[in-house]
Amino acid sequence: MNKKKTLLFIIPNLGGGGAERVIANLCQSLEDFEKYVVIFEKEIKYEVKANIIHIPLLPSKNLLFRILNFLTIKLRLKNFKKKIKTSFTISFLEPANYYNLFTKHNQEKIILSFRNYYSLKYNPERKISVKKRFKLLFYKFIIKKFYNKADLLIAVSKGVELDLVKNFGISPRKIITIYNPVLLEEIEKLLKEELFEYENIFNYPVLITTGRLKRQKGQWYLLRIFKKLKEQHKDLKLLILGEGGLKEYLIKLSEELGLKTYVWDRDKLNHDFDVYFLGFQKNPFKFMARSKLFVFPSLWEGLPNALVEAMACGVPVISADCMSGPREILAPNTDITRQTDKPEFAEYGILMPTFEYKFKSADEPLNEKEQMWVDIIDKMLTDDDLRKYYAEKGKERAKDFQIEKIIREWEKVLT
Repeated sequence: MNKKKTLLFIIPNLGGGGAERVIANLCQSLEDFEKYVVIFEKEIKYEVKANIIHIPLLPSKNLLFRILNFLTIKLRLKNFKKKIKTSFTISFLEPANYYNLFTKHNQEKIILSFRNYYSLKYNPERKISVKKRFKLLFYKFIIKKFYNKADLLIAVSKGVELDLVKNFGISPRKIITIYNPVLLEEIEKLLKEELFEYENIFNYPVLITTGRLKRQKGQWYLLRIFKKLKEQHKDLKLLILGEGGLKEYLIKLSEELGLKTYVWDRDKLNHDFDVYFLGFQKNPFKFMARSKLFVFPSLWEGLPNALVEAMACGVPVISADCMSGPREILAPNTDITRQTDKPEFAEYGILMPTFEYKFKSADEPLNEKEQMWVDIIDKMLTDDDLRKYYAEKGKERAKDFQIEKIIREWEKVLT
């Protein structure tokens, strides 16, 4: 009997994000490998069928500590790779990608995974601190200078692939696109789970969104839109699933908008709230499946897992037409570089104009784009036939991302 090849994944942590879920799905489905996952932060929220190894980062308060950090991680990771005799090492997100690249040994193949539209993520024109601006420019330099040395680069969408080739000098011969896999059979089971204490919320119409509470996801726009919708839909509820650094800002904005706001680690649950911050949920599908609409206001993406997962749950989706991913999912037969400036009733869902990268306060009036979103969500809430149409179309489209199909593409790479 042949010994199994060794497959190593590297990712900063296994918290509640899309890349982390992809690793969990791949580990469950790639059976012919001895699997390991190296993480730098001991945050684990997904069950992963692999050996999990924690290589901790040192506190990086200054340049000296950051250099020591890099050298320590590089040495420990390289030694670990040699110890388990890795055949393939696949890294997700920075800094995992460059640690992977700089610890290659002769017997392994290095694969870097790109999961964001990097021209926006690493755009120095964004209004950010000098420290973060330097960090982003450093990552951009690393990508352009070193990433072509990897054996293969995998983009999560055609939009990401095009961006990396056009704007970061990645060789077209070195990069392919493999979409995120979705476990449709597992979702079908999980969406039927009982809601228990959350049951009464769904006696009312519910909008839902999921994603880390961070700038990329643009949830503050949804809060402002929701406030306006409440004028016509008095019983409407908004569920926000996810954790992250914008938690306090979003909660404060919600309360300043006059919305009765539930916070998962602060309040006693009942059905009288307007907005529910539910934190990370191991099973988001049971919430999605019972909601009227899945609303996705992201400012930029790679290929949003949550969008496909919501469609698999039979929920109609309304998404920002941000770069990249939503158009490839909802309007796959259109130009992926196009971005709409008005509502677009696409083949599998509704694409909306993308918002600007600007935080908003409660007292600022809605702008034209926000009002468009209000009007379209209102239309979808009141048009049962349109919701049913997009619910059925979404489930149809989700089948294109099922794990059985995507895993065959990974197996071709891992030979």
